[in-house]
Amino acid sequence: MTETQLTFLGGTREVGRIAIAVKTEKTQVLLDYGAMLSHEPGFPMHIPPKDVDAIILSHAHLDHSGAIPIFFIEGKKTLYTNRMTTELNQLLIADFIHLSSYYLPFEYLELKAMINNSRHIDYNTPQSIGDINFQFKDAGHIPGSVQTIIETQGKRILFTGDFNTTDTRLLKAADTDHGELDAVIIESTYATEEHPDRKQLEKSFVEACTETADRGGTALIPAFGVGRSQEIASILAAYHFEHPVSIDGMAREVSGIMMNYSQFLRDPKQFSEAMHSTNWIEGWRDRRKAAKQPGVVISPAGMLKGGPAMFYTSKIGKKSSNAIYLVSYQIPGTPGKELLEKGICNIDGKMRKVKARVQHFDFSSHCGATELKEAIKKLEGEPKIYVVHGAERNCEYLAKWARDEMGLEATAPRAGDTFKV
Repeated sequence: MTETQLTFLGGTREVGRIAIAVKTEKTQVLLDYGAMLSHEPGFPMHIPPKDVDAIILSHAHLDHSGAIPIFFIEGKKTLYTNRMTTELNQLLIADFIHLSSYYLPFEYLELKAMINNSRHIDYNTPQSIGDINFQFKDAGHIPGSVQTIIETQGKRILFTGDFNTTDTRLLKAADTDHGELDAVIIESTYATEEHPDRKQLEKSFVEACTETADRGGTALIPAFGVGRSQEIASILAAYHFEHPVSIDGMAREVSGIMMNYSQFLRDPKQFSEAMHSTNWIEGWRDRRKAAKQPGVVISPAGMLKGGPAMFYTSKIGKKSSNAIYLVSYQIPGTPGKELLEKGICNIDGKMRKVKARVQHFDFSSHCGATELKEAIKKLEGEPKIYVVHGAERNCEYLAKWARDEMGLEATAPRAGDTFKV
């Protein structure tokens, strides 16, 4: 077998449980092996661990990393990533195990083995596993996120992972200097949606928070603990927001990790100042106080599916002088989506109408439709395009666009599909 095979095990025509096997004559590596976080955790298609030589991880989010401990139940694999991602992984997967009321096929022991077998690679540093050479490029998605370029048997393959080609307050835009490519595996989360102008969005968000606090209200910002919470704190600090900003839940620990790995941030000094000017909630006393004082409370979970944000919603949601500003993507069926569409959420154990002002601000850490198309236009060579990590219509839409507009061979794979490069 002189060609390279790509097998799509998950994350096809859906967002979640992404996993791709790259196989040559001598070597097989996995690009990500994530979990699907719906009511019951879902995993990618099975692949015998004995057939896998190593795993390469794009970033710490559970839809990319959550099922990797399966490979550490027996024997040892090497997980290639970077230091920041390893620390975030430890936090996120431990939380996943702790919160899962369902049976997971692994425990803390496997997570520990996974962390102990992680090899840390910096951006733009060539590395090899058997006859596969690879290197990481900055993906601009969350701190530590990477795109992977694989070189094997005379072919060059890019896996974008989740990426963002726009500078944000927290991160520099993704590195898009890839050279000639033979195949590209690209995400399509927002293939059919545009994101608003970032500067304008920041301005209107800070204005909304200021208006709420000025009239004596509290603004709750339910936000993902990794990346989004820190982004919001950085924006408020950059605009010299004058009221107290409190940060709660997992966002605190994550912020501590990010301060230790400031080389992954766009402006470490500004980040450090933002973190030092926020109040870190330490317990229930702080929580009750923060829910009453004029200002902002940043707290996971971003879709209101647990975390301290649930407590704050029940307190802050009762008063019309308060506000709940959603800044993370809301998956259909989540409490956050219900709040956004119907203005209701669980208050004191009952579904009630929320009196607080509710608004969504689209602070995405993914490329929007225009950026995805621009990224494809910039590609060198005539690579085959494989579109993953998007709702079914998004994957198909972006593949069709690449065929019709760019004349490239493009497809939206289904789970189990194998292609030769």
